[in-house]
Amino acid sequence: MGSGKEELAARLAHLLNGKKNAEADLWGEPVDEETPELAEQEGEYLRVVRPRSKSRQISVDDIRDLEKMMNRSSPEGTWKIGVIVDADRMGDSAANAFLKTLEEPPRESLLLLLSSEPEKLLATIWSRCVHLALAPDRERGRPEGVDLVLAMMSEVTSRGIGAMESGLAVKAGLEGLLRERKAAIEEKHAATFKEERAKYQKVVDARWLDDREKMYLAQASADYLGERSHMLGTIQAWVGDLLRVKAGGEGMAFPEYREVMAAAVADEEMDGLLRRVAAIAELRHLLETNVVEALALEVSLMKTFGKIA
Repeated sequence: MGSGKEELAARLAHLLNGKKNAEADLWGEPVDEETPELAEQEGEYLRVVRPRSKSRQISVDDIRDLEKMMNRSSPEGTWKIGVIVDADRMGDSAANAFLKTLEEPPRESLLLLLSSEPEKLLATIWSRCVHLALAPDRERGRPEGVDLVLAMMSEVTSRGIGAMESGLAVKAGLEGLLRERKAAIEEKHAATFKEERAKYQKVVDARWLDDREKMYLAQASADYLGERSHMLGTIQAWVGDLLRVKAGGEGMAFPEYREVMAAAVADEEMDGLLRRVAAIAELRHLLETNVVEALALEVSLMKTFGKIA
């Protein structure tokens, strides 16, 4: 979370396929050129695959399109680069379709699989990759959504955990944040589609516009689910920190909140904290299914922050 995976991928792609003859300053030193974002570099020989469906899964069709690009011939000195963002979102079908290319990649090709949860990758894919773990870059600052979740968690935790009110407070706070983000995401994509419709409605058929509208609706849903996953990941890291504080461990995700957490877990048993960690992990698993979101949040967050039975 916040480790700069996409920025690193963009940098690698630019080093391989960017300007071959870097400019020099008056003293002959190379000019430090700003690296374009991945979206700006995407083209004939660089393909970026992301979860785009309503279920936030990477589709088989996206993987097959990537493979077609990887198997094309390219000009001498030009690399074919495939970047799979949130690679753990490949279902079994997409992952198995991708496996052959991963086992026998074409010459002068680079495949970058980016993931915050690499343990979810198929073992057959994981075993064929070089693993590069990136630490969070604290100087980059946190996304706004993470800061809002942390402020909520600090307030709830400072009042103590282990009561029904704590679980309900986290549920209410999280649902409020999610509602705000969902509305903002939907508004953004609706505005983009409105601009496209005004620009192209006189030169394209109605079916194309219908497909574009469906695409933006699906993208809005995928973006929302991504935001939800990010916020839940923050809460999961917070609960993990509660356990680390109790055990006297290091490597906290949010060390600046150690004092607040220490007071909250002073009377907690290790077994109880382990059950809270399991409950928040179970919530993330439940939300991968067709469970009703509000019900899953209420039940699991009560288990995580409420009274241990």
